[in-house]
Amino acid sequence: MKIFITGASGFVGGATTRRLVAAGHDVYAMSRSPKSDALISALGGEPVRCDLESVAAAHLNGCEVVIHAAAFVEAWGDVDAWECANVGGTRQMLKAAREAGVKRFIHIGTEAALVHGQDLHEVDESYPLAFDSPYPYCSTKARAEQAVREANDPAGGFTTLVLRPRFIWGPGDATLLPVILKMAKSGRWSWIDEGRALTSTTYIGNLVQAIELALTAGKPGEAYFILDEGERSLREMISAMAAAAGVTLGDKSIPGWLAALVGAGSEWLWRSFSLTGEPPLTRHAAMVMRRECTLVGAKAKADLGYVPAVTVEQGLRLLGESLAR
Repeated sequence: MKIFITGASGFVGGATTRRLVAAGHDVYAMSRSPKSDALISALGGEPVRCDLESVAAAHLNGCEVVIHAAAFVEAWGDVDAWECANVGGTRQMLKAAREAGVKRFIHIGTEAALVHGQDLHEVDESYPLAFDSPYPYCSTKARAEQAVREANDPAGGFTTLVLRPRFIWGPGDATLLPVILKMAKSGRWSWIDEGRALTSTTYIGNLVQAIELALTAGKPGEAYFILDEGERSLREMISAMAAAAGVTLGDKSIPGWLAALVGAGSEWLWRSFSLTGEPPLTRHAAMVMRRECTLVGAKAKADLGYVPAVTVEQGLRLLGESLAR
């Protein structure tokens, strides 16, 4: 199968490229720089020089499937950055895919598309998208998902699916775990509400497994939570990840209300005085670390045939082995 992937130089896209190449697929990947060219080539993919603003049907020539994993996921930035990449970029990818005669469009979404700051308890895919979320990442991912699902057109030979992982972790993570370890080693790590919030998680290998299943399975126009088995507290999960790297996290904790206040105040200072770099804490980061998020994955099992191949315990062992290399 000839497949086009966005975000192939990142965590999810890179792991997906490696897996699909190993499975015998011809993988072409969006690349914006010589550095990305090298990363994609090392994974066995074929770099295609374009970006989310310029991608056109010619870049996808002959591809049967698009896997759209690229997104602006930063906790801080101009609102236009989220809008341009997550909404505008997704719409442009959909347009290019349809014009190129692509048959299936798999969008890597997120449970964050449902969030406007509330806890999520045993939520399934019927829960409404948060178009009015005060967090730009959440609201733009909600609108991106809506665009993908509305573009579904089986009668016209174009089907779309959305996969929603939660708390992606595992070997190859260059964002979440490195930040945690950096904060811990500098003495700046602190839990929020003692890390009590329960969460669902998604091991990277399990997400890639679901993407591979979605090449041919799943109901067009639907969204699917892709999850590990069970749920854990944020403290249990993050502590185990840090332990896999040989780091013990301390017990320091601040109340959730104080974290929210610090995040809002920090953002106000940074925007009001045009300060450089990122605030020490953002509203979004404070919210993520104190809210519960437990999800139901039965729909993916029924429609995709998805059952996580890697347990959390196995994933932690693999993470530790990868960090030791």
